[in-house]
Amino acid sequence: MLRKISHIGIAVKSLDMSIPFYRDVLGMEFEGTEVVAEQKVKVAFLVVGESRIELLEATTDDSPVAKFLEKNGEGVHHIAYEVADLSAELARLKADGVRLIDEAPRGGAHGAQIAFLHPKATGGVLTELCQAGH
Repeated sequence: MLRKISHIGIAVKSLDMSIPFYRDVLGMEFEGTEVVAEQKVKVAFLVVGESRIELLEATTDDSPVAKFLEKNGEGVHHIAYEVADLSAELARLKADGVRLIDEAPRGGAHGAQIAFLHPKATGGVLTELCQAGH
C-alpha cells in the first residue's frame, strides 16, 4: 500500500548548475548530495513540504540517467512512492500481473530500498517504490 509521494526525480545535466534554482530561487531546503554507485548517479535532495525533489546527475555515459538525458533532455525522470514493505508490495504487484523492472529491492540513496515498475505498466511514467532505510 502506498503511504505518500516520497520524491519526484528530475534528470539534470549538472547538479552544480541546477541546485541553485531549487534552493535559492524556489527556496527549498537543500539536504545534500550523495553518489549512488549502483545506479550510476549523483543525487541531490531538496525538501518541499512532506516530499522531496531528487535531482539526478549521471556519473557515467552508460547510466540510465545519461541515456534518459540523451533521449529526452532534462526533465521529470520518475515519481517515487513510499511503501512500508517493499518486498511484499513487489510480490503483490507481480501476482497482479504488473510488469516490473526490479522483482527484488535494491539499494538507493539514504540507505533506502528501491524498485522500479516498468513504464509500459504505468501509463508511460517510470514509477519507483521505496522503503525508507534504517
